[in-house]
Amino acid sequence: MKIKIHGEEREIAPDTSILALLKELSIEEKTMAAAVNMEVVKKEEWDRYILSEDDKVEFLHFVGGG
Repeated sequence: MKIKIHGEEREIAPDTSILALLKELSIEEKTMAAAVNMEVVKKEEWDRYILSEDDKVEFLHFVGGG
């Protein structure tokens, strides 16, 4: 099935969760947020939030500074 990650089309397996997608992309999830179709998904829901065809996914990294 096709989704968009940061605007780029990507093919993923059906029934892929946000957490599974992060692992597939080798992205560290410690200091990050995820949004699907412009809606933030709580981190505790990532393992059971199943992506759908044509979803638009964004991963946002938080960087400390001062």
